[in-house]
Amino acid sequence: MDATRAGARLRIVLGHLGQPPARALVAHPTLETVSQANLQPQQFQYTLDNDVLTLEQRKFYEDNGFLVIKNLVSDADIQRFRGEFEKICRKEVKPLGLLVMKDVSVAKSEHSQSEKVVSKIQDFQEDEELFRYCTLPEILKYVECFTGPNIMAIHTMLINKPPDTGKKTSRHPLHQDLHYFPFRPSNRIVASWTAMEHTDRKNGCLVVFPGSHKGPLQPHNYPKWEGGVNVMYHGIQDYKPNNARVHLVMEKGDTVFFHPLLIHGSGRNRTQGFRKAISCHYASADCHCIDVKGTSQEVIEKEVIKMAHKLKGVPENLDLKDVWMFRARLVKGERNNL
Repeated sequence: MDATRAGARLRIVLGHLGQPPARALVAHPTLETVSQANLQPQQFQYTLDNDVLTLEQRKFYEDNGFLVIKNLVSDADIQRFRGEFEKICRKEVKPLGLLVMKDVSVAKSEHSQSEKVVSKIQDFQEDEELFRYCTLPEILKYVECFTGPNIMAIHTMLINKPPDTGKKTSRHPLHQDLHYFPFRPSNRIVASWTAMEHTDRKNGCLVVFPGSHKGPLQPHNYPKWEGGVNVMYHGIQDYKPNNARVHLVMEKGDTVFFHPLLIHGSGRNRTQGFRKAISCHYASADCHCIDVKGTSQEVIEKEVIKMAHKLKGVPENLDLKDVWMFRARLVKGERNNL
């Protein structure tokens, strides 16, 4: 996408969101800013027919690859998730299979596990309290619009973005989530990402490239950052920096749903607080797995298997789909292919 087209797309998105370009964005569509011509019936590729999403919301996701639903998760639930995370940091609970990650800037200098050291936990499918997020009816109601009625939770994370130490390691490089997944078709996969507090550019909110979900999966690898890069934080190798981007300013409980090919990332946390979010990736249970050998995803397959062998003792002759199938959990409907 050249700079002219990128700029035109950004102006469209900004106008659709009802905010002037110079201000931070609250990325959810408003009826006041959409012309009636855009609300005419059409064929949708990225959402399924039901009575949950409005025609306007479907059109916005079709064009941009993401959709923010305001105030979707309650304060009470978020407080419970926060409390469970704190227990994990204090090692009061140790869920089976959980991966606890530290920011690369402090991983070697601080050895005690605490909320100030842990930057992310993932694979919490065996933690009853945190996994409850993945089964919330208010979340699944929207997930079904993208996956259909048979829904698998395939990846879980709670991100605790730390204050940046000055090395800019709290950034997350621009990437596409499909790089990590062997599931297809991509249109039946969706992420939910819920802000556990106010997020903006100061504390490293999500940044997205509207419309990038319509492009192909691009080659990923570790970016060449002087301050270091966190484990498995792969990024797109040859993205064009002039592409239009949108920073998602969100309040506690706001949830963004986005396509696995949407290019996104996050900036560094320039505050003294920790920016928390909880997330789950979902796929239709009717999806199938592919062999990623010989593709651009082979690099992540080798790294995942190596880490799983080192940390969990799994056989090194497994492949990427074996690891993900072990993590996946049915949350609604029937388990078919996955």
